[in-house]
This record gives sequence, C-alpha cells and structure tokens, in this order.
Amino acid sequence: MSAEPRSLARRLFEPASIDSQAPVARVVTYVLLFLWTLVVVIPLYWVFITSFKGPGEVDNGPFYLPFVDFAPSLQAWDFMLVQNYTLRPYMNSVVVAVASTLLAVLIGSLAAYALVRIRFQVKLAAVAIFLILLTAIIVAVATFGVRWEIAIVVAAALFVIALFTLVGRTKLAVGNSDIEFWIISNRIMPPIVAVLPIYVMFQQMRLLDTQVALIATYTAINLPIVVWLTRDFFAGIPLDLEESAQIDGASKFRVFFTIALPLVRSGLVATFLLVLILAWNEYLLALFLSNADAQTMPVLVSAQNTTRGPQWWNMSVLITVMIAPVIIISSILQKHIARGLLVGAVKG
Repeated sequence: MSAEPRSLARRLFEPASIDSQAPVARVVTYVLLFLWTLVVVIPLYWVFITSFKGPGEVDNGPFYLPFVDFAPSLQAWDFMLVQNYTLRPYMNSVVVAVASTLLAVLIGSLAAYALVRIRFQVKLAAVAIFLILLTAIIVAVATFGVRWEIAIVVAAALFVIALFTLVGRTKLAVGNSDIEFWIISNRIMPPIVAVLPIYVMFQQMRLLDTQVALIATYTAINLPIVVWLTRDFFAGIPLDLEESAQIDGASKFRVFFTIALPLVRSGLVATFLLVLILAWNEYLLALFLSNADAQTMPVLVSAQNTTRGPQWWNMSVLITVMIAPVIIISSILQKHIARGLLVGAVKG
C-alpha cells in the first residue's frame, strides 16, 4: 500500500524524517546563521582594515576595500610593533594570563572535586574568628604600620589556638552548599569594590607593577568561575570508578589526577579557554596594579586614546594582535570545547 502524498504545505513545514529539518525551517536557520556571521565578522574585518589606514583615511572615510577605496599602509604596524616596543606588554599579557589560568584551573578543580566528593562541616565560629583576624591584619598594617609578615604570623598563631580551644565547643556549621554559594558570590561582587584594598595590600607588600601581583589577583577572581563550571563535570563521574581505585589503595590525590581529571579533560579545556579569555582581556585590575614594567595589552590599547583623540589605526593594530591568539587557540581546541560544554549536562 503506497503512502499518501503530502501536500505542499506539509512538505515545506514538516521534516521528512526525525533527523532532518523542514525546508522552511532550514532556510530560516541558514538566514539567521548568516546574519549572526555578519554581526561577528564585520567588526573583525573593520578593525583589521583600519590597522592599514592612516589618519587621513580614518578621518575622511569610511573606506571599505583596500587597494580600491584606499592604499593600505604599514605605518601603524611599524609604529606600534617596531618603534613603540609592544613586545613587553604583549609578553606580560601572555605570562600573566597563562600562569593565572593554569593556577585557577588547578586550584579550582581541586576545590570543585572536594566539594563534590567530601562532606564539609565548617564551624561558624572558625569563620567569624578568621574574619576578625583578617580585619585586624588590615588595620594593623594600614593604620599602625606593622609589617605584614609579622601581622600574618601572629594572626595565624592566634587562629590555630582558637581552633583548638574555642571552636570545638560550638555546634553551628556550614555545609557544602553554603560553601559553594559563598564561592560564587565572590564573583557577583563588582571588581571596582575590591580594587582599592587589593592596591593597598600589594603596595604594602611592595609588589605593585609586578607580574606576581597580577597573577595572584587574576587567579583569585577567576577561581569562582572554575569551581562553578568544573563542579558539574566531576559530579557526572560514576562514583564506582573512584571507589574501585580506593579499594586498590589509591589515595584521594591519585584518584583525582589519574581518574577524575582524564575523564573531564574536555570540560577542563573549555574552562581553561574561558578563564584564559577573561584574564587576557582584564583591564580594570591591570590599570590599578601595573604601570610600565607589568603593563598588559588592554591597558596599552586604552593608552591610545590620547589628548589628540583616539588613535584608531594604532588601536586596530593592537586589537588585531590581541585577538589573533585567542582565535587560533579556539580553532585548535574546538573539538574539546564542544565536548566540554556537554560534559555533565546529561546524567543518567
């Protein structure tokens, strides 16, 4: 018995099979993708061709096509990359972004794994004493001029004494969910709120305008994102695999590095790239914590907005140099990123 032929409307709006799209839906999909491609590509193209323009072409434009609307010039490239010695800010960005991202992913993945596999009960009294001692350190260093090394040692000793004397007598405690909420809430706080205390801290430690200050700060601000993303990755790992390894005598650290991490490597790659982009593009903290020696690329780009107005041709050179490595890394790690976005999304 032959199937009844479908009407024109059904052929246009209904898919022929479960794994295909209807013709109208396919056309709409490709039109939307084409429009989105234009939204993404046109700004990149405009920045790229502007880097080959001079003040005349920028002020008298717009000019769209090199060799047709204007004669491209390498003057801006020569000025920014050769005469202006952009290599130092560029290497600062590379070192700071890569180092802080590696530290954030390592520490954050350890924290996320611990929150998934270990049950914590942190006494509220310990948290309160820690905050009181931290405040005392800040006041002692900033107000009374106490050396920060001495203040930290004294506070650590007092905290240990309190743990063995006062904290054990209290019962109120916070669990894993409370700790997770506290971690992610740190990222909710606007960075501008923490800039001044961080500046004063590194000033007292004589670490302003150093890569160490930027790496430590970037690692701290990106840790909540790593914990938030990798927690679901580790939660999707079957517990039986880890229990079998522990029965064979493997420690928690060995289980983490030899079993858990390899199973979520695609998720870690996606997390690494996201945090790397955030660290690579960080501007506010770098503006306050760096000057000349540790200056990064975002600060150098903003410096092209001079008293004579924005130097768009110079900015375009720096922006092109900045976005090129991110595009290349994303293209190389595309498969891992696609898998990483699905890790932990489906549980069964």
